[in-house]
Amino acid sequence: MTPTPQTINLAQVLQSTQVQEVLEHLDHDLVGLAPVKQRIREIAAYLVVDKLRREVGLSAERPVLHMAFTGPPGTGKTTVAMRMATILNRLGYIRRDHLVVASRDDLVGQYIGHTAPKTKEVLKRAMGGVLFIDEAYSLYRAENERDYGQETIESLLQVMENQREDLVVVLAGYKDRMEQFFALNPGMRSRIAHHIEFPEYTPDELLQIALLMVAQQHYTLDEEAKQAFRAYLERRMRLPNFAHARSVRNAIDRFKLRQAYRLYQKGEQVSAEELQCIAAEDILASRVFLEPPEERKGE
Repeated sequence: MTPTPQTINLAQVLQSTQVQEVLEHLDHDLVGLAPVKQRIREIAAYLVVDKLRREVGLSAERPVLHMAFTGPPGTGKTTVAMRMATILNRLGYIRRDHLVVASRDDLVGQYIGHTAPKTKEVLKRAMGGVLFIDEAYSLYRAENERDYGQETIESLLQVMENQREDLVVVLAGYKDRMEQFFALNPGMRSRIAHHIEFPEYTPDELLQIALLMVAQQHYTLDEEAKQAFRAYLERRMRLPNFAHARSVRNAIDRFKLRQAYRLYQKGEQVSAEELQCIAAEDILASRVFLEPPEERKGE
């Protein structure tokens, strides 16, 4: 029998598995989300310690790793799931650094006999990695007795219990609707080990995200444009269907269209600086500035 070492250097384990590198990338790539990042660090630390405990014979049981990510859309849930897949793979908890994203349409059929093969195909693609189910509550429609989502839920429950060494499931969606889903499906709640809540972004955090996106696309905003963008965000956040970083990305695309049309209408030679610059007028032309936010129904 191999003697148990007196001490184990956890920092060396983190370095050898490159988990620390993943955590640093998470900090760099995602603006804000401090409580989420802290939970991911805690889970990573727990898994490192569990891995070491099993290696020295202090534990034999694999921990349950299924998770629930709750919060509004566009707050980084899919990105965090991707990073978690990498952490789990590097520590040996899953075979592949692999994430499959699925929704109700991917899993539930529209007629008898259609759901089982659809669900089976998604599970087959996800095996060895992580299955991320967005808006997981849409799988269960209590108001429709003939809905086939329950068949998918039953298949998921079976796989989450019997094949948890080869698949990690992450369920995601709005917090209140996920709570209702778990209340109606207690078997699903009992299989979830980690619940992580994603907070809403602040206007300043969203502006920071916007500036990163703009820079990645080789555009610039001057100070006046930055102030206009922040004013846009404050108004847009009060409107329906706001999806945080997703809405920011869509807004940037519209601002780029207006910038291009403005330059086109100018009908003159343009400089490289003008080609890069999104001006305040491109932002202030948005419909969110045309009337009070509380009176608007959309963008």
